[in-house]
Amino acid sequence: MPQAAPPPLFGYAPTPLGRVLVITRGDELTGLHFDGHARTPRITDQPSAFSSVLTAVATQLAEYFQRARTRFELPVRFDGTPFQVAVWSALLEIPYGQTSTYASLAARIGRPRAARAVGAANGQNPISIVVPCHRLIGAGGDLTGYGGGLERKRSLLELEGADPDRRPVRRARAGS
Repeated sequence: MPQAAPPPLFGYAPTPLGRVLVITRGDELTGLHFDGHARTPRITDQPSAFSSVLTAVATQLAEYFQRARTRFELPVRFDGTPFQVAVWSALLEIPYGQTSTYASLAARIGRPRAARAVGAANGQNPISIVVPCHRLIGAGGDLTGYGGGLERKRSLLELEGADPDRRPVRRARAGS
């Protein structure tokens, strides 16, 4: 008989971009949401007294915002459809300080015609910052939707040294 999933624990961590809600199950991070956002789960209970994962998340977020950390070392658990999990897993492969496009990510996961579906899955990412959905930009280099707001997306990209205003180089096609 399968073992029941541990109950969720939650707490809050401060960031320069606002407080984030941290949700864990057992020793895995399952949610990281900017406080007050429409998709942030409503929590009516008191924050959990202690969790080593909550502490690790707060510590690593502080290091990230101090530019002392470029990669998070946290166990994560994705609760989503197989397609969403594929998108979220691929987001983890976008290097710090770099961006990718929805179309490029769609191709990377073997679904080259699914750029819009990648965008929808990206918008449902439950683990903001740690799973770097802010590193996805539009095909023309535009900053497009971000659950925490475009100003936060711009701030995260600038923190990482990515130029959010840089437009991709257009290559001329043969015969054009």
